[in-house]
Amino acid sequence: MERELREFWEAGARAVDDALDALIPPGKGAGRLHEAMRYSLFAGGKRLRPLLAMAACEGAGGSLREALPAACALELVHTYSLIHDDLPAMDDDDYRRGRPTNHRVFGEAMAVLAGDALLTLAFGVLAKAPLPATTRIRLVDELAEASGKDGMVGGQALDIEATGADGQPDPELLRDLHRKKTGALIIASLRMGGLCAGADESLLDRLSAYGQAVGLAYQIVDDLLDVGGDARRIGKAVGRDAALNKLTWPGVYGVDRSREDVRRLTKEAIAHLHGLPGDTRHLADLARYLADRDR
Repeated sequence: MERELREFWEAGARAVDDALDALIPPGKGAGRLHEAMRYSLFAGGKRLRPLLAMAACEGAGGSLREALPAACALELVHTYSLIHDDLPAMDDDDYRRGRPTNHRVFGEAMAVLAGDALLTLAFGVLAKAPLPATTRIRLVDELAEASGKDGMVGGQALDIEATGADGQPDPELLRDLHRKKTGALIIASLRMGGLCAGADESLLDRLSAYGQAVGLAYQIVDDLLDVGGDARRIGKAVGRDAALNKLTWPGVYGVDRSREDVRRLTKEAIAHLHGLPGDTRHLADLARYLADRDR
């Protein structure tokens, strides 16, 4: 990672961590639910979606601080989704980010409730954000759309239905799955960051196009890491997609084509940044980093 991107990443992640820590502060006697929420929220996540929101706000002419409530809400929703995805009824994963998953520590029922609590807290954060009321409403709508049946949850449903299915892999279903399960929240991150800066519809469209390309590239890299990644670097088991007969990009198109698609999508994403009024260096650097990541 380049020094400038590392400094941006560290500063942004630290701001998000501090804000989340204030939202769900540590302390004895807070209860198991509170403990379960913090366990996954502070498990060493990359804070990618918050950083995309902050970088988009910057690219649209705003400041990182203006995007902080949106950044926190995005991380709360993302963390809830990971807790639920790891459950035995879903992906049945024992490890996440190098340590036992939430349900392995707190039990399935408490893990479900921790996820529910994080999700609902996210919308409270947006409702109380120090932004104009019209902006707060737009932010709530963006996050609800991206995380619901037409976004992340819908993508997880498609993933469940496609896992272990017989017959030829369906490329259209694969694209729809990735667009919803991963891409929707990434696109929302960009749009929400833009909204925090007061971006108009034309700027939001540019950020959406960038997010669509980056989101798909990110998921393809995820699929590739499950094929040939290092479990110690990734923090969870590899090879599970193939073992469960999941629908993946390398499974449909092969490893070489998948790598080529990541390179193409990264170039497309960066091209969509031309014409944005603010500083787009961090958005461009994030696109390149996500294409080359090893975890």
